Amino acid sequence: MSFRRILAGLTLAAAVFAGSAEAQQLSDHQLIASLGKVEGAAPVVDVAILMQEATANVGKGAAALPHWSQLAQLPQFAVEIDFENDSIAIEPKSYRTIGLIADALHHPLLRHYKFLVVGHTSATGSPQHNLELSMKRADAIMEALATTFAVPANRLVAVGVGQELPLASTDPKAAVNRRVQLINLGLVE
Repeated sequence: MSFRRILAGLTLAAAVFAGSAEAQQLSDHQLIASLGKVEGAAPVVDVAILMQEATANVGKGAAALPHWSQLAQLPQFAVEIDFENDSIAIEPKSYRTIGLIADALHHPLLRHYKFLVVGHTSATGSPQHNLELSMKRADAIMEALATTFAVPANRLVAVGVGQELPLASTDPKAAVNRRVQLINLGLVE
């Protein structure tokens, strides 16, 4: 499955979280269905290499990078989490969404899996600043899941990709590009 196809599918998922009335209908069951589709062993994902690739290619895109493209094969879900402008402060209205994520991660079908929390930004700042901000935001989500919602920290890994993988590639400054992606990395070791 191509990375573009995954991103096109995630556009719909991200739209669910855009604050519409449909967002009120989102349940942990939708997350479980999306994230639980593990077929065989997941490929080994080296987060340090993902960060090296993202850092070395700031402003050039990441979809074609070898380690980022392998993520397209894994079960995933994208959610919109609202942060204060140019900040890692999570807006209170987004805690409901984080709570739904936590409920899904506590479900018996998912509680033995490890997840990559990928932070994305729009292109409103410099590429380097956006990369750093996306990493800090992914860390903030991971911390909220671990501390507020008791998801074991050993099941979560955070990484940022900045503005390099926009959902709305024709409008890189669009709000839909500011999102968090959850990717199932397979069983916890």
